[in-house]
Amino acid sequence: MKSTVVDSKRAVAAIFNSAIAAAAIGAAWELGLLDELWDQKKVDVHKFATQHDLDSGSLQGLVAALAVVDVVKRDQDTVVAGRLLDEAYRTKSLFHWLTMGSGGLFSRMQYVLRNENRTGDFYRRDPAAIAYACREANRQFFDPAFWAAMDKLNYKFHSVVDLGSGSGERLMQILDRYPGTTGIGIDLAGPAVKVAAAESLERGFEDRLSFTEGDVCELGYRDEFAQVDLLTCFMMGHDFWPRDNCVATLQRLRKAFPMARRFLLGDTTRILLDSARSKYAVTEDNVPIFTLGFEFGHAMMGAYLPTMDEWEGVFAEGGWRLVKRHLIETHSLSVIFELEHV
Repeated sequence: MKSTVVDSKRAVAAIFNSAIAAAAIGAAWELGLLDELWDQKKVDVHKFATQHDLDSGSLQGLVAALAVVDVVKRDQDTVVAGRLLDEAYRTKSLFHWLTMGSGGLFSRMQYVLRNENRTGDFYRRDPAAIAYACREANRQFFDPAFWAAMDKLNYKFHSVVDLGSGSGERLMQILDRYPGTTGIGIDLAGPAVKVAAAESLERGFEDRLSFTEGDVCELGYRDEFAQVDLLTCFMMGHDFWPRDNCVATLQRLRKAFPMARRFLLGDTTRILLDSARSKYAVTEDNVPIFTLGFEFGHAMMGAYLPTMDEWEGVFAEGGWRLVKRHLIETHSLSVIFELEHV
């Protein structure tokens, strides 16, 4: 019995410590500590604090949080890689998304869950932080499948629009890889649009790339869309839902971009909450990283997340044909749907 009590105490302590460590991973990445450790293999914490004008005591606390969960190992003022550094570094953007970008949502669960409060702007997230995290998540998880799909396009495209463009990184990479092409980024988050526009100017894309604030789900035809022959959309397709709204949005996009020959639509699908009927469902004892935060967070926001099966049931009605499905089974079940006009 005593062993059970001790085990329970340690298990619950691990839950508490992990909640702090999750935020520490996101912060350590944004502060440059994780990159420094990854590149140099060891870091002098005191020197790092001085070089980056950080409070030394607070940085020691952050390092302690990482050490408790075996992401780093400490030897006085020096830190080196812990057993879990490789995986924590690979998934750092997901911790940042959870704690930096969505921290305002999860820290207010008790408020958001009450129906009396669920009106107007009843939750807060940090759109700039989410764009920062999604930029890295795209690179780490979606890019291999995305570039494979791009390389296999059976036509030479000239103009691309990215829906929910966030930081604009994907568009800038496309224009880098395909000289002579032009691009337009559309995003609802004004701060992200400003950041993307500023960076595109710094990188010399002023004549080829523009960004505009707008609601992708209400998008109509514009003259600047007339020659767009490629659409991309990543990590925001779930905002099209529920089903009737999704069908209507797909139909609007079909009309708004009459010359689009391919639509690469990538997103993470629902596999945990109320998904038992899906053949891709997981159980509570086998939940991958990101899934719980992604699905619970969107449930609190009142945003519907479709399953893979539900996605595949709307394309024809929305005016698109599914050409190919590129599965991404890394941090959760994600997919890139390659679509064309019906």
